[in-house]
Amino acid sequence: MHDQNTPSPAREVSPLLTNTEAAAYLNVAPRTLEKWRVAGTGPRYCYMGRLVRYRRAVLAAFIEAQERRSTSDQGQANAA
Repeated sequence: MHDQNTPSPAREVSPLLTNTEAAAYLNVAPRTLEKWRVAGTGPRYCYMGRLVRYRRAVLAAFIEAQERRSTSDQGQANAA
């Protein structure tokens, strides 16, 4: 029998990181993440009560989305 509180292997939950841990993962200052949240330009995040948390998988996807091939490359958002 499967416990309802235990995530199934197919639906494994990514560990949640604090603002400081997420900033270290992205190699940016914690204040940068705060500014990105206000501007809506950073990685997606979760509220756990009043606490901000980031999923490691979301941070990895955010890094990947920032990749460019040249200085004229506008990224995935403007790709045709």
